[in-house]
Amino acid sequence: MNNEFLKSTILDHLCYTTLVYQRINKKLDSVMDKLTIKNLITDCIKTADSISKNGKNYYVYNCKKNISVTINSNNFRVITVNRL
Repeated sequence: MNNEFLKSTILDHLCYTTLVYQRINKKLDSVMDKLTIKNLITDCIKTADSISKNGKNYYVYNCKKNISVTINSNNFRVITVNRL
């Protein structure tokens, strides 16, 4: 699948659970509100260096922001983020 098309598809269907915001703040050792987190994730996907699919998840890597985002490939729900 074309990387730009995949980015667009993920962004169109991206969703979050209530608990994922807490998980993201914990993983990034930060205190961001929901809107800030959504903007961060959206920007990471738009400017991603690479996107790979392993099993049922997409892994979005953004070296500039030093973050990887894990997204469920079936429902496009954000699972977690990690520092690279």
